[in-house]
Amino acid sequence: MSRPPGRKQDNHKIDWHLPTVSSSASAHHMSRELFVLTYGALVAQLCKDYEKDEDVNSCLDKMGYGIGIRLIEDFLARSAVKKCRSYSETADVIAQVAFKMYLGVTPSVSCSSAAGNEFSLILDKNPLVDFVEELPAGRASLCYCNLLCGVIRGALEMIHLAAEVTFLQDKLKGDAVTEIGIVFLKKAEDKKQKRNK
Repeated sequence: MSRPPGRKQDNHKIDWHLPTVSSSASAHHMSRELFVLTYGALVAQLCKDYEKDEDVNSCLDKMGYGIGIRLIEDFLARSAVKKCRSYSETADVIAQVAFKMYLGVTPSVSCSSAAGNEFSLILDKNPLVDFVEELPAGRASLCYCNLLCGVIRGALEMIHLAAEVTFLQDKLKGDAVTEIGIVFLKKAEDKKQKRNK
């Protein structure tokens, strides 16, 4: 069995399952704290397994994507959110409902394009870094919370919204806030209709 480039050692495949969470507030808090601690261990292991930050970032994004495509069903069932009519409304639901539901925080949202398809989610507090003071030595390009980008991208794709999701600012890299950028991409059908006109 060949190893992917940059991979130091082969590990067993990790099968991610969504935890069953009790509706009580203390269970949510304990579950969230356990997730944060487990997430830190996951990132530490990936840093041991991969030499390049880009490989760790890619792995976190892929894991997040896998979680996002499964999490959207739980989100839609638990939130009773109706279909959004605009990118702006979608960004607001991500920030005000999804982040609050799963991470207990509500990022602020700002639109950063005249076309109305680019948004920033600005987190004053990021629970994924509650137990992290700084990035590991020699890991300046590490996007520690890149899992979140994958989760958002995967969930959006399942509701037929293609998007690029990236970290624009990160407190762990010395920025004042943590900022996630979401760029909603044009749908393939929209491009076909424009060509046919």
